Amino acid sequence: MSNVNVQTVKSYLLELQQVICDGLSQEDGGAEFVVDQWVRPEGGSGISRVLTNGAVFEKAGVNFSHVLGENMPASATAARPELAGRSFEAMGVSLVVHPNNPHVPTSHANVRFFIASKEGEEPVWWFGGGLDLTPYYGYEEDCIHWHQVAKDSCQPFGSQLYAKYKKWCDDYFFIKHRNEPRGIGGLFFDDLFSQGFEKSFSFMRSVGSSYLGAYLPIVNKRKHTQYSDSQKDFQLHRRGRYVEFNLVYDRGTLFGLQSNGRTESILMSLPPEVKWSYDYQVVENSHEARLYSDFLINKEWLD
Repeated sequence: MSNVNVQTVKSYLLELQQVICDGLSQEDGGAEFVVDQWVRPEGGSGISRVLTNGAVFEKAGVNFSHVLGENMPASATAARPELAGRSFEAMGVSLVVHPNNPHVPTSHANVRFFIASKEGEEPVWWFGGGLDLTPYYGYEEDCIHWHQVAKDSCQPFGSQLYAKYKKWCDDYFFIKHRNEPRGIGGLFFDDLFSQGFEKSFSFMRSVGSSYLGAYLPIVNKRKHTQYSDSQKDFQLHRRGRYVEFNLVYDRGTLFGLQSNGRTESILMSLPPEVKWSYDYQVVENSHEARLYSDFLINKEWLD
């Protein structure tokens, strides 16, 4: 494990959290994040930064956590039974941004690092992460920009990686019980270790550091778009789909709750306002209907 530098990863993640918060704050006219430093009694600590009721962002949460535990939780060992009985160390930055304006999409990004250890055996480590976009009103040029930045972040590490991790993202962020994607995707990768620590870490940094360049130009372009009460209502109903995915399928949420993580930090991804209406339907051929027909589909945005 001599080439695995845990402290270097942690330093990068803390710096990334600060850079992203600074960028989001500037886009929101200097709105401030509340900083909540916490300690986990079972081992580890974190820093949660949350912006609420900004001019642009209704809620933006950027969380750093560094969690230690004696046994890997079930959500991790179900896919990798060889990790059962190992102690673990997990650290990462996870963020979700919920805008006020329904023409601005919600965004999510996450980068993380795990080490699972067992006495007398080599530690098992890997990186994971990604970023994805959830529009309420679709704009093709925004989707193309988002995916182009995602592709550019992968390109130095292999021309095939964008297509691989885009597909993984499309498959992962799919709400099975609704039979629809959560959004228009981006990148998703996990269990990244085969290229060695330095190259794997460099790839994780490339994805994490690309987030602001992918998201802020879209926010800047759409944040002053006029919207109606009915469009806000549609946004709130679509946020319900976001909540459903996070609570039913999301690996990070399940891992956090099953590892006795800090609930407030784990659930900071949830929007402050959301709606569910029985048998909610959109008007045929409306702008809202176009989200389903033209955007929440399996599409190659850069072709």
